[in-house]
Amino acid sequence: FQSFQNVGKERNFVFLSKKIEPSSALETSPLFDGLKKELAWNKFSGPTFTESYCWPPVAWGCDVVVISHQGNDPLLYIPPILTLLQESDYQALPSMSGVSLILCPGWKKAQLVFDLLKTYRKGCRHLHPMLIILGQNKEAASQIEIRGGEVVVTTPYNLLRLLKHNTGLLCRLCHLVLDEVEVLFCNTSEQVFTILDCYKKATAQEQGTLPHQIIAVGTQWNKHITPLIKEFMNDPHIVITVIEEAAIFGNVQQVVQLCMNSNRTAELLKILDFTQRNLQKVLIFTDSVTEVEMIHKVLKSNSVVSLKKHKESKCNAECVLERWRKMHGSGTPAVLVLTDDCLQSLGITDATWVIHFSFPSPGVFGQRLQSMSDNFCTGIKDSAVDQEHTKAKSVILLTENGSCHAPWVFCYLKHAEAEIPEELYDLTARLQESEEDEKFSRPLCASLKTFGFCRTRTECPDRHQINLSIDAAQNIAEEMIETPERVTILPLFIVHATNYFGRIVKKQKDQYTALAKEMNDYFKVPGHRISVNTVEKSVFYALREGAICHRVQVVESPAKDEENVYKVTIKYIDEGRTSQVKSDQLLHLPAKFQNLLPQAVEIVVCRVKPVDNEVEWNPKVTDYINHKIKGKLHHAKVLHTLGKTVWVDPMVGVTNLPSMKMWINEYNIRSEILSTGLGTDNPEHLGEIQKLCRQIPVLAHAESLEHFTEDITAGLEEASSPQDTLIQENSAEKCNSPMFLDVFFLDDVVQTKEAGDSPVHQQKGCHPPIKWFQDHVTVTLKVQILRAADSKCEFSREKVAFSAYSEGKLFVADLELYQSVTAEKSTCVIKDTEVVILLVKEKKGMWCKLLKNKNVHVSLDFEHWEESEDERPFTVGSAKLSCPPAGSEEWFESSEDSDTESDE
Repeated sequence: FQSFQNVGKERNFVFLSKKIEPSSALETSPLFDGLKKELAWNKFSGPTFTESYCWPPVAWGCDVVVISHQGNDPLLYIPPILTLLQESDYQALPSMSGVSLILCPGWKKAQLVFDLLKTYRKGCRHLHPMLIILGQNKEAASQIEIRGGEVVVTTPYNLLRLLKHNTGLLCRLCHLVLDEVEVLFCNTSEQVFTILDCYKKATAQEQGTLPHQIIAVGTQWNKHITPLIKEFMNDPHIVITVIEEAAIFGNVQQVVQLCMNSNRTAELLKILDFTQRNLQKVLIFTDSVTEVEMIHKVLKSNSVVSLKKHKESKCNAECVLERWRKMHGSGTPAVLVLTDDCLQSLGITDATWVIHFSFPSPGVFGQRLQSMSDNFCTGIKDSAVDQEHTKAKSVILLTENGSCHAPWVFCYLKHAEAEIPEELYDLTARLQESEEDEKFSRPLCASLKTFGFCRTRTECPDRHQINLSIDAAQNIAEEMIETPERVTILPLFIVHATNYFGRIVKKQKDQYTALAKEMNDYFKVPGHRISVNTVEKSVFYALREGAICHRVQVVESPAKDEENVYKVTIKYIDEGRTSQVKSDQLLHLPAKFQNLLPQAVEIVVCRVKPVDNEVEWNPKVTDYINHKIKGKLHHAKVLHTLGKTVWVDPMVGVTNLPSMKMWINEYNIRSEILSTGLGTDNPEHLGEIQKLCRQIPVLAHAESLEHFTEDITAGLEEASSPQDTLIQENSAEKCNSPMFLDVFFLDDVVQTKEAGDSPVHQQKGCHPPIKWFQDHVTVTLKVQILRAADSKCEFSREKVAFSAYSEGKLFVADLELYQSVTAEKSTCVIKDTEVVILLVKEKKGMWCKLLKNKNVHVSLDFEHWEESEDERPFTVGSAKLSCPPAGSEEWFESSEDSDTESDE
């Protein structure tokens, strides 16, 4: 049974297994009067089209399956369930505890459902909903008692833990709701069917006359819904308001035919040759009048009788419909070629075949399938049903012009369990890779960083590959991490249980501590507090909060209001948090307070993730960790760094006892999370991060790379050996880059040769990052520093010496070139975001490398590199350090003597 209903200009579709009279107004809906008032009080605008069809059977106590675009909205079932619980039959029970159970796919949805129940219980008598999130603590499950909880909200994993200690929980259960049923079956099908089996056994043993009802709501049909209906439901009402999902339930056969655009008509004739022998009713959809005329002419020349309809046709819709019916009634196949804009006026629903000659957009696809809705199967079929016996068939001609739509076609075919051509697999993979490349300027996916995986990669708006220009644009200053074996961390802003922002505190003479004291003293003087007239984006300012002064950067500045004071979004550059403040609160920050680089770093605790395959931490865990660690000193081992993000394991809260020269380890953050029962082991985390970083493209000549790998790998592994930390300290004096970085470029080898006598080099300063590329005549160096000042660039035949100040910091580069240049023709140009050095080669030709000695700060500029045909091919490679195994719980020394560094 199907029903169509017009609401305004929209034509809503509903597929029903049994006839239902919709309740389209709240006043006439089958709900309890007090609940209607509460809904109206909360400005409820429904019932929606789907609610008007699903509320009545739920309120009748029937088993119901609802598939709708609105299928993730709990109001599809909450109002009629609450109405049922107000009936006198339930009031007579000795206890209503556990009468209704709502299974949600995760804690977040369970919390939402629980909050809605608390809102609408005001319109009901004696309703006390209960939310149960247990985690893995066995003691917690044994202590749970359901008293007065008429509606229990939980997840499959939590319910199974509860059932181990309370086997009689399902004996009183009357109403079982499966919320977001397709997600439940996709992620926890085994657990859900275990619960259904337990419920079935409990109802079989129950000797009373209690009603039993199962409600399943979702946005998509799922193959597991079929056994749910056949084995656990009693003749359910099936309500589907999404035509694409109704087609899957109705067993419409989906076929994709790949062909070249120029061969579409030939492919169409092959398909029609079959339909001619089987007296099918065929609709051929295209998106242009020209194509309709062309197809009609081709069919006529091949002796295929057909009709045509488009907006310029002389024949009206009634005429076409009459001829459509007569063609099939006379024993000949009915073939109609039409454009999509004619479908609604025709109202055809009895077609047996739909051929998508032009590729359908997702919205148009459903409208085309609706033209076969009379031939959808209405009974429950096994997933292994023979497709040849189905009446309705949808054929998509996929050409090179429609390849951009391949991903959603692939997803729909996979969802419908249809046969997918191998070519479509390959095409979809290439397009998804292309879509990932389009995200290259987006932030790196937070889930990928925090857990090592992203379960919604195709839908996730963020990037899942390394972008050096973003991820390594601001590397952690070398002096911040004196030794990766142990750093002191002060977490100041807690994102969630394992992700924080804070500072790495130097053990001796911490620069920020001195800066903060100087800033606070400076701004105590009222005359030093100079308000900013014009706020500029990305500029540093000062912000006073009580007696504390912060360095902040403007992230976003909206248009000014009438009073010339407006809200601006700022980032605390030494803490990592963001906030909104009024523009007149910002103060001018003197240059001397801007010299120290922003101190905030992102900290990720490794090897732990939420239980039950959740993708977000329960706020209980985050609140617990926030209270425990915020603003307190911790010791941690750095396992990996990328830009200003550090991955640590372990991270231990410590207390300093100066009188005894000791640090006491109070707790391990990972252990604290595990102790809540809401976290579990994540052994693949660090490996996934390292694998992600190994994907950075590294181009090098095969010969040079071989030499590079042989010479460097052994030294790096030795430097990272946990047996000899002195090697790390000595190496740090020679290497400007932290030794625990995993990825090195072709020219990223530590310089061991003594520097020359260049006056520039004799200055002490940081080495700037440099990218280079070449052609046959010149070599271009791009020095990556902002707003260079007091710059000096000295050229000689085989050397370039450069120095400049940027944001108060001195940068120095002394480069010994692999081949000779003409010094007098070489130039240096200062730009706002970089310095461009152009070297003119003494002899034309391509250099196989830039420097005689490798340099960790110099890398190829891949965006400008153009490889000539006679060059040897580049290869991809990386060198990495081997780190000690993560996770040792007792790796810290208790004596403060171990913190003392050698000054030699």
